[in-house]
Amino acid sequence: MSTSLSFLAPLQDDIRAVEGMMLAQMEGHHADLRNALDLILKSGGKRIRTSLTLLSGRTFGADPQRLKTLAAAIELLHTATLVHDDLIDGSLLRRGLPTLNSQWSPGATVLTGDFLFARAAVLAADTESIPVIRQFAHVLGVIVNGEITQLFASRCKASRDDYYERIYAKTASLFETSTWSAAVIGGAEAPAVEAMRNYGYQVGMAFQIIDDILDFTSDAAQMGKPVGSDLRQGLVTLPCLYYLEDHTADPDVQPLFQGRCLSDEQLSRVVASIRESHAIERSYQEAERFVHLGLESLRSVPPSPERSALEELADYIVARKL
Repeated sequence: MSTSLSFLAPLQDDIRAVEGMMLAQMEGHHADLRNALDLILKSGGKRIRTSLTLLSGRTFGADPQRLKTLAAAIELLHTATLVHDDLIDGSLLRRGLPTLNSQWSPGATVLTGDFLFARAAVLAADTESIPVIRQFAHVLGVIVNGEITQLFASRCKASRDDYYERIYAKTASLFETSTWSAAVIGGAEAPAVEAMRNYGYQVGMAFQIIDDILDFTSDAAQMGKPVGSDLRQGLVTLPCLYYLEDHTADPDVQPLFQGRCLSDEQLSRVVASIRESHAIERSYQEAERFVHLGLESLRSVPPSPERSALEELADYIVARKL
């Protein structure tokens, strides 16, 4: 399995160009908007969605400029969701660096996120593909609906169906939009477009499961947030669901079976127990299952260096430590 992103080295020039296109969206507008985007971009991120978009489009010979425009639209949309997510969650750090809402008022933070959504839509329109523009609008609705559902219906809810719907809206929906849209821009035939959509969906689901595992297995310094932060916010993720299945008699988890949140003392004990349980291994196996399905779908696409890189990227997703 790939444990680094060295196989994506050929994309680095295009990734920098995509970031430049994102920053260019701030030109002619309030200076603090560019400063805000600079801050967000400097907080890191491996540009997985950008890489997926570029590789998927290159697989079908997509026009390089339209492809980079699409990648910038998707990455800017993702960035806008992060701005709003950090505010909603009250997060003061992301990857160890201050979030925008830690420095700006809630109103200014919301408006910045809104502006980024708007500029992302402009970039999507610049692809000059009606199907891509429609999909872009659709996935934005999926993401926002998922956030609202999470706020009002998913707190302290121990449900596998709810979890998978939530991580689809949060992560996999944009992954599949990246690969599907890039294939459309590349003029791929319908079966290939569907294969790329399914690949994006599967690796997106795996990506979020790994994130949810790392929420328990990494330390606070690595993640830039407390261990078990999702559960502390009342969000029951896959490691916790597996733990609940195997430890129904644990008195600390009884409130979750009743749709109630845990006390601070219960939270600390449950987080420690999950870290030491088989729930982590089972969650990795589920992520690997999703990746396997994605790779099966991808193999219906003709072999190419780009397809090989997408295969390595899928392996990397389940091997990463951050």
